[in-house]
Amino acid sequence: MDFQVILNNFGFLFFQGFLGFGDFAGGTLRLAIPAIVLAFPLGIIIGLGRLARTRWISFLATIYVEFFRGVPLVMVIFWFWFIIPNLLGVSLPEYGVALTAFVVFEAAYLGEIVRAGIQSVARGQVEAAAATGLSHTNTMRHIVLPQALRNMIPALVTQFIVLLKDTSLASIIGYIDLTKAAQIVNNREIRPFELYLFIAVVYWLCSYGMSRYAGSLERRLSAG
Repeated sequence: MDFQVILNNFGFLFFQGFLGFGDFAGGTLRLAIPAIVLAFPLGIIIGLGRLARTRWISFLATIYVEFFRGVPLVMVIFWFWFIIPNLLGVSLPEYGVALTAFVVFEAAYLGEIVRAGIQSVARGQVEAAAATGLSHTNTMRHIVLPQALRNMIPALVTQFIVLLKDTSLASIIGYIDLTKAAQIVNNREIRPFELYLFIAVVYWLCSYGMSRYAGSLERRLSAG
C-alpha cells in the first residue's frame, strides 16, 4: 500500500471533491448542505400537508410522499438529467440537477419524519393551547413544532447522514464530489484501495461527528 497518492492529490480530493473549492462546480458539502437547508422546510410543508384537515391537501402530500419513497434516488437523478431537459428544451448543469433531485427526494422522507414528530406530541398539549384561545396556526408554531422538533432530532440526523452519503450518487452524471474525485485520481494512479479507503474514512468521520453532535444537542434540549 502506498498512501502517498492521498498526499499528492489531497488538494483535489479534499478541497475540490469534498469542500467544493476549485475550478469545477462540485463538492460533497457544496451539494449536501444546500440540499439539507432547502429540503427541510419543504419537508415541514409536506409533513403539515399530510396532517392537514383539508382533504385535497392531505391527499396531494400523501401522493408526493408515497411516490418519491417508492422510487430509488438514482432514478430521480436520471429523470432530472435526461427527461426534464427534453421537456424544457434546455440543458441543465450537473449541480442544478443533483441539488434539485436531492431536495425533491429527501423532502418526502423528511415530511414523514415531521409528521411522526408532530403526532408524538401529547394530545393534551394541543387541547390546552386551544383552551387558552390560541389559533391552530399559533398552536402549531409555538406549542407543537418546538416539542416535535426535539423528538425528531434522532431521525432527522439519521436522514441527514443518509443524504450526505447519498451525494456520491451524483457522480453518475459527472458531478465532481468526493467519490468522483477519487475515481478521477484512480484512473490516473490506479490506487483503488488507498483512495476508496480515504473517502470511506472521510464519510465515516462526518457521519460520526453529526451523530455525536445530535446526541449532545438532544441531551441539552431534554435537560432544558
